[in-house]
Amino acid sequence: MIELIPAIDLIDGKCVRLTKGNYATKKVYADDPAAMAQEFEQLGFKRLHVVDLDGAKSKHVVNDATLRDITSKTHLKVDFGGGVKTDEDLEKAYSAGASMVTVGSIAVTEPELYLTWLQKYGADHLILGADVRNGKVSINGWLEDSDVELTEFLIQYMQAGTRNVLCTEISRDGMLQGPAIDLYQSVMNAHPTCHLIASGGVSSLQDIIDLNQAGIPAVVFGKAIYEGRIDLKELLTLFPPQEQEC
Repeated sequence: MIELIPAIDLIDGKCVRLTKGNYATKKVYADDPAAMAQEFEQLGFKRLHVVDLDGAKSKHVVNDATLRDITSKTHLKVDFGGGVKTDEDLEKAYSAGASMVTVGSIAVTEPELYLTWLQKYGADHLILGADVRNGKVSINGWLEDSDVELTEFLIQYMQAGTRNVLCTEISRDGMLQGPAIDLYQSVMNAHPTCHLIASGGVSSLQDIIDLNQAGIPAVVFGKAIYEGRIDLKELLTLFPPQEQEC
């Protein structure tokens, strides 16, 4: 059964959403992310995806205080990403209560550092961020494109012991036009043991049903929640969240 992961994206300590990662499209949905996280927990969710968009843009963790506020007021298992570039950034995230940290840009620009973190913290506490545009991995809050092909990127790090991968099809993000199921299926076909977290484009309950039927292990979704596109109680009835081992 697919793992459901609601998302909270942070700018200036507020809950926001962007479209295709464009900061100019920022829309604020809540002034108190911790209160939003508490609502998710009360509904029955066990997991939360938190993105520090300020951090992604400035290339260092910025919203760790907001992360701490969320983790201190809920029992949610929080995975955190955005701006994690150094050992200090990583320690900030874990110290603020993150159970898992998503690292993408560093895996592209400093592969040895990523591998050091993977060995130090373990595959259960690190998520490989694979944000894709035109088949290549994007970095630094999607503001820059690399020359790294997704296929080679995943092979390199799955062979090194990575198990958790967050894959976002950037062209779908915030568009509410459906997820890139073909992309996620191709990843699962190549890496059947991967705990793949699909991200981008979820617009309806049917999208999540389709991802589950396609065998995708997990999904992150945000805008569809905030725009009222998904009845969360109905969703949780169909896919009751279960405690994850990792």
